[in-house]
Amino acid sequence: MPTCVPTHTADPNRPERAHPPHSPPHGPPPDRPRRLRIAGADLSAAVAVFLIALPLSLGIALATGAPLQAGLVAAAVGGIIAGRIGGCPLQVSGPAAGLTVVTADLIQQYGWRTTCAITVLAGLAQIGLGCLRVARGALAVSPAIVHGMLAGIGVTIAVAQVHIVLGGTPQSSVPDNLRALPAQLANVDPAAVAVSVLTLTLLLLWPKLPGRAGRLLRMVPAALVAVAGATATAAAAGLVLAEVDLPSWRSHALAGLPEGPVLGLVAAVLTTTLVCSVQSLLGAVAVDKLVARRPGSGHVPRSDLDRELLGQGTANIASGCLGGLPVAGVAVRSSANVRAGAVSRNSTMLHGALVVVAALLMVPVLEFIPLASLAALVMAVGIQMVSLHHIRTVTRHREALVYAVTAVGVVFAGVLEGVALGIAVAVGVALHRLTHTRITHEVKEEVHHVDVRGQLTFLAVPRLSRALHLVPQGATGVVALDGSFMDHAAYEALQDWQNTHTARGGAVEITGRRPGAGVRLAEPAALISSPATEGTDETGVPSGAGCRCRPWTAWRNHQCELPLSAPDDDRSDHDNRVTGGPSTTSSTSSTSGTGVTHQAGDAAGRQGGHYGRPSRPGTGDGPSGTGTGTGTGTGTGTDTDTGPGTGSASPTGSVSGAGGPKASRTGTDLVRGLSTFQRSTAPLVRGELARLAREGQRPTQLFLTCADSRLVTSMITSSGPGDLFVVRNVGNLVPPPGEESGDDSVAAALEYAVEVLAVRSITVCGHSGCGAMQALLDPRPDGTPSVRTPLERWLRHGLPSLKRVRDGSGPGVRLAGRTPADTAEQLCLTNVVQQLEHLRAHASVARALKDGLLTLHGLYFHVGEAQAYLLIETAAERVFDRVRAEDLAL
Repeated sequence: MPTCVPTHTADPNRPERAHPPHSPPHGPPPDRPRRLRIAGADLSAAVAVFLIALPLSLGIALATGAPLQAGLVAAAVGGIIAGRIGGCPLQVSGPAAGLTVVTADLIQQYGWRTTCAITVLAGLAQIGLGCLRVARGALAVSPAIVHGMLAGIGVTIAVAQVHIVLGGTPQSSVPDNLRALPAQLANVDPAAVAVSVLTLTLLLLWPKLPGRAGRLLRMVPAALVAVAGATATAAAAGLVLAEVDLPSWRSHALAGLPEGPVLGLVAAVLTTTLVCSVQSLLGAVAVDKLVARRPGSGHVPRSDLDRELLGQGTANIASGCLGGLPVAGVAVRSSANVRAGAVSRNSTMLHGALVVVAALLMVPVLEFIPLASLAALVMAVGIQMVSLHHIRTVTRHREALVYAVTAVGVVFAGVLEGVALGIAVAVGVALHRLTHTRITHEVKEEVHHVDVRGQLTFLAVPRLSRALHLVPQGATGVVALDGSFMDHAAYEALQDWQNTHTARGGAVEITGRRPGAGVRLAEPAALISSPATEGTDETGVPSGAGCRCRPWTAWRNHQCELPLSAPDDDRSDHDNRVTGGPSTTSSTSSTSGTGVTHQAGDAAGRQGGHYGRPSRPGTGDGPSGTGTGTGTGTGTGTDTDTGPGTGSASPTGSVSGAGGPKASRTGTDLVRGLSTFQRSTAPLVRGELARLAREGQRPTQLFLTCADSRLVTSMITSSGPGDLFVVRNVGNLVPPPGEESGDDSVAAALEYAVEVLAVRSITVCGHSGCGAMQALLDPRPDGTPSVRTPLERWLRHGLPSLKRVRDGSGPGVRLAGRTPADTAEQLCLTNVVQQLEHLRAHASVARALKDGLLTLHGLYFHVGEAQAYLLIETAAERVFDRVRAEDLAL
């Protein structure tokens, strides 16, 4: 049995399907064939993809110089075979623009029949890679190389198609096309240029049709409209142009035995395999992301990349044998398939069947299409492959050099050569980053700071040693490690210096990348989190110890804590690791009965001794325990925990009473948070806050949102001190003028923000899972007292929102791309719109709006998705749309 064919074995843990006694088993009877069921969404998506694929397949075949029927063969095979066998259900495969340059070179060098044979061999190579299960390895290729390859191919396509657009014939390479361009401009065919310009105009303007009618018309793909419109115009005007020529299928050329030098054929097979595989695998990953962002996509399985390689290889074998172009996953058609609502691989397969029908029955219609129109369409696709978004992304990640070298190499040398150059430059950049480490030494307030930026390897040890020896004996040294890797040589140098410096009376603090998180030099594997230190966290604590670290600790006052069952000496040692300095506390505890001592005893003792806080009450349950802590100069603290009760701390640090884990941690978190801020954050923001203290606050936005603890305004708006004037209340409500009934806080904040601070915008931000909105939906049970609580009196300002939802009055409110999940979410959305109307009723806001000095914004933040939705208001409806990068242009 081949290794690539999975074997199915019985799973003893898998529950068997059961059906009630005396009832037939589920599913159709065994003697009746199963009926093929195609969902309506798959049918409509297949039609949409077919309408896009038909002109593009002909255009790509034209651009490669292959028989035009080869594009239709590849589209049909890619849809049916790759769609059925492939591992990405919603990815559409067919002739891809990314393969245009490769295929054109092969056809010119070896001829069409040998090119088909190369396609077959590339398919076999893909099947071999799929059997070896190396698909994930293709994703290790830097995105800058992939984007650079596609950009180079796009430039090559566009330059070649310019000649056809102008009425001429393209040359074999970009330099030749550029040299021949002046002569081509001197012999322009006006009819070809007119048809091409009309095609490009329709292609660009069709997706921008306004209004409800435009929304309906945009359901027809722009590529089909552009080609059909140009064809109809050329026929009506009687223009004499070169048109599509589809020879009889009886004379269609099939694959033949490969002819040519062996090394050249091997290079051709490797190039075709590489481009087909990488494009298909990256396309599958992109489709997974598109599907994940689509509501109700939980039933669509994630891609199996190894199976996708098997499917693509099988499709390439079939396409090559039948005389078709190489097949790969296509981004344009795949995204259209997802956007059209496809739910299974049936849409891809059905689109391939429609291509077969068109190839057999629509030949007379297809032969009316002008070649100039197809060339303009393919030229536009090539230009779009040079993505400005990709350029900005690689620039932001400092990989612009890799991108540029790959693109230029593909344009002037070839695809395989360009990719090889890109990989070489990427490896060079990675080595430069690995070896380039910046080490600085400076003195601040008699403390010597050694900052290490970059990876700390043996190559940086001499510079590290020189910087460390600039710290005098007996002085305090802080070593800040801003990197994710440290090898053994650097670790030894740092540890030896620390041991020597502390033995001579000095103090050493070693901090990691995150402010407030120290690094303990214990052993190399636990020094710094890196790929080689599997099983440790970024503070050096083994993950097996139960460290409760989480990704959002940067704003959660992170302190890495061991479980309550950890031994006390481990806990004390861990606290020493977190603070990054020598231990200043000691704790002892004892247990009573079978329970395990809680942290409350020694934590309260340490806090009492270390901070000398007056009166720190606590309550809780726990077995008896005793904690003793020695402070930094305030004496000792003792805590006795005997179960439920209360406790307090004297100014000298003596603590007594019962402190359960909950109460003790609350006080500890506050003190730790303040201490971490003063130690790590305050030095960074002191200058900015000093400026704000001198100049006063000058916010440009008033941000009105709910008091829910999950809404971190500075996080979701990427703002800092002085940027936002924030008003928070239960339910993000704005009482209308005259209905405050003694609570003028919101109205006062509005007046102060608009009249005094002169903010330029006001944002009302609602959120998912709002408890206030849920309280409005849940009426009081019968028989409860009629006296209103303060919360109920406040929530009456949300009753207009509730009435609007129940009555359906006013324009509809919805989320872009989906309907609200339930009535509660509908109320949260409607409440934002309603509170904006309340805002407009306030006199100060109305005056500023009239004078054009103020804008209002509605915002909905989905907590579970971490996604912000911005309100777009029209006369017909209110839509909360996702915030995207292009919204920066607003």
